[in-house]
Amino acid sequence: MEIVSHKDLIVWQKSMDLVTLIYRLIKKLPGDERYSLSDQIRRAAVSIPSNIAEGKSRNSIKEYKQFVGIAKGSAAELETQLLICERIGYLNKDELTEVMGLLDEVSKMLAKLNNVLAPRT
Repeated sequence: MEIVSHKDLIVWQKSMDLVTLIYRLIKKLPGDERYSLSDQIRRAAVSIPSNIAEGKSRNSIKEYKQFVGIAKGSAAELETQLLICERIGYLNKDELTEVMGLLDEVSKMLAKLNNVLAPRT
């Protein structure tokens, strides 16, 4: 299959699934977290597919790689925020299992995409 659009990328599709899981998970956080940690978690999650899409639509491989790097950073940020939720008792390991598994998969796919976009020497 030829990749024409960012929507054709499996990493984009899986990161969209990740956003959906995050929005469901956020509902479990306490109400007083509605505009602080939960907002940061949502923004980090949404940033992943958004940066994949923006990078894919850019005019150069260099720019594409830059946006994939930003998406990787957002994935690391999201992981950290979820681990904070676990440490402070907002979410437990069972609640995080599915989302952390998908996040790990997306992170690995982003790393592979980043390597594919690396200039050949």
